[in-house]
Amino acid sequence: MTTARRLTRQQSAVMAQLAELDDFTSAQDLHASLRGAGAKVGLATVYRTLAAMAAAGEIDTLRTDEGEAVYRKCSTGHHHHLVCRECGRTVEIQGPAVERWADKVGAEHGFAQVQHTLEVFGVCPACTRTDTPAPGP
Repeated sequence: MTTARRLTRQQSAVMAQLAELDDFTSAQDLHASLRGAGAKVGLATVYRTLAAMAAAGEIDTLRTDEGEAVYRKCSTGHHHHLVCRECGRTVEIQGPAVERWADKVGAEHGFAQVQHTLEVFGVCPACTRTDTPAPGP
């Protein structure tokens, strides 16, 4: 039998702030946003809350190219992410071909209960437009 964890006011503030964001965010940026809104939440509390939420499967976590962990409240169920390398915009995507491939590779090596995580990185349309150099004279 699992016991529901008792949430503190600070943990509730972290969860509420994260639920309002559309894209992945770092613990530091989330902390700055909370402090900017007047919440008295320590950075350690933000880290602990995010770690607990990730362990419980309540949020998704991914690593940026720099190795920093970023977090997002996502839909339930298995899915993947398409992430813009420039602005961090994130789109949830389904990958039926990936699911079949992972199952096949696992089976070929005698593995059962195969799980995987897939993040696809690119440049979103808005950032592509801003990266395009203006026509020269």
